[in-house]
Amino acid sequence: MDYFEYRNGELFCEDVPVKAVARKVGTPFYLYSYGTFERHLRVFDGAFGDMPHIVCYSLKANPNGALLRTVARLGGGADIVSGGELYRALEAGIPAEKIVYSGVGKSREELRYAIDAGIRMINIESEGELRLLARLSRNMKKRVPVSIRVNPEIDPKTHPYITTGLKKNKFGVLWADALRLYREMAAEEYLAPVGISSHIGSQILELGPFIEAVTSLKSMILELKGRGITVEMLDIGGGLGITYKDELPPDPAQYARAIRENLGNTGVTLILEPGRVIVGNSGIFVTKLLYVKGTAGKIFYVVDGAMNDLVRPSLYNAYHEILPVEEGKTKTEVVDLVGPICESGDFFAKDRELASLKEGDLVAIKGAGAYGFAMSSNYNSRRRAAEVLVKGGEFFVVRRRETYKDLKRGESIPQFLEV
Repeated sequence: MDYFEYRNGELFCEDVPVKAVARKVGTPFYLYSYGTFERHLRVFDGAFGDMPHIVCYSLKANPNGALLRTVARLGGGADIVSGGELYRALEAGIPAEKIVYSGVGKSREELRYAIDAGIRMINIESEGELRLLARLSRNMKKRVPVSIRVNPEIDPKTHPYITTGLKKNKFGVLWADALRLYREMAAEEYLAPVGISSHIGSQILELGPFIEAVTSLKSMILELKGRGITVEMLDIGGGLGITYKDELPPDPAQYARAIRENLGNTGVTLILEPGRVIVGNSGIFVTKLLYVKGTAGKIFYVVDGAMNDLVRPSLYNAYHEILPVEEGKTKTEVVDLVGPICESGDFFAKDRELASLKEGDLVAIKGAGAYGFAMSSNYNSRRRAAEVLVKGGEFFVVRRRETYKDLKRGESIPQFLEV
């Protein structure tokens, strides 16, 4: 459920007309519903009831500071994959003891930062990382709570680019190797093997892969216990899918029930890492139709948004529902909705039946809250779009549109090129 709806033929975000935001901030822009984001987070957390758990919102989905502050105020934690995300989470007021750190390429500086911050757990993803973390912990003389991200060799039946739990993927450690590394960690003075973790992929639409993963991890927990290593936390990652078109993913209650039934009484605290399922349908991307171009039997709607703003259709061939901001246009036509970038891959939809629009009309692209702005860039020296948050009848610019001067920020000209 989200709070984007038509009222008298006009698209609203909560109690704010989308057109009113466009008049104020210009286009293109991202528009987030606070009510939707808050509701999704509360529903997800509430689905696990009295099970010991921490909901660690996945920053990679959308790291906007206003959304992270909402997570902090609602008692949530953070799933991070970089030093920058750690900085963002701490700045937003998310407690360090509710932050878990994954990622296959953590640098020495990033690991030192995480140790100094005293985060809840670092998920080790390679033998080399374990060696480095052991050296750092000894040098810093600090206890470091760690887990191993185990690759469970499970096919989540999702897009190959967002599959992370197969042997061919770069993520995690196979169980045979992980068992040996747990014994090594237990022998280290400053490393504390407090958990085990796994993440099998993103936009998963069936419970089966989750059940398989939890069942596998449960057996690993019991095997570790039999060898004298008792873990306190089970990080089962994220990955629960959302509806973009006609998908019917499990709801959080079904997801939680399946985990509870298959995990049993292991006594661990669950670490959950939802991202897309919280923020995906909490946001839309609003863009303006610049030109209607007809050529060789094709109709192109050329808008002012582009693949640098929302790369998912180009990168994954992902489907996003596309709506006119003003409803009531009964005529439709089959078009390509494209942007201004000099790439044939710059599109939001191809051969899609959309409402017949005219130049200047506004278009809303739904499901853009996750991996939208977070994956945006300055390609073609385009300024990154504004982000706007709506709460009730008010809206707030939570990231201004970049200026042309922002495009040069950080650059310098060597003296020999000075005029």
